[in-house]
Amino acid sequence: QVQLVESGGGLVQAGGSLRLSCAASGRTFSINSMGWFRQAPGKEREFVATISWSGGITYYADSVKGRFTISRDNAKNTVYLQMNSLKPEDTAVYYCAARSFSRVSSVAGEYDYWGQGTQVTVSS
Repeated sequence: QVQLVESGGGLVQAGGSLRLSCAASGRTFSINSMGWFRQAPGKEREFVATISWSGGITYYADSVKGRFTISRDNAKNTVYLQMNSLKPEDTAVYYCAARSFSRVSSVAGEYDYWGQGTQVTVSS
């Protein structure tokens, strides 16, 4: 099994920045591509960003492109989400996810492991 633990969420004013981290443990050798998703109250979980094992391939939702950056440090089994120019509409619980396949994916159902989530609240 793989365990994912997110951290770094909190309350920030619009225009501010936060950096989320997701630490993996357990059978980390089975992890390949990873991603971030988010879910706002009353809405479905939506894709935010994904990254390949090497970090050479990244893909973002249009709503965050140019503001968010996903990265990873495989030596630390950690993936990051740097969030800049935050907007109130970015308010959500952010989830880290991992999958065993190398191909990056924006589809939540294609991920094998999930963290518990971390709350991000952006005030106007």
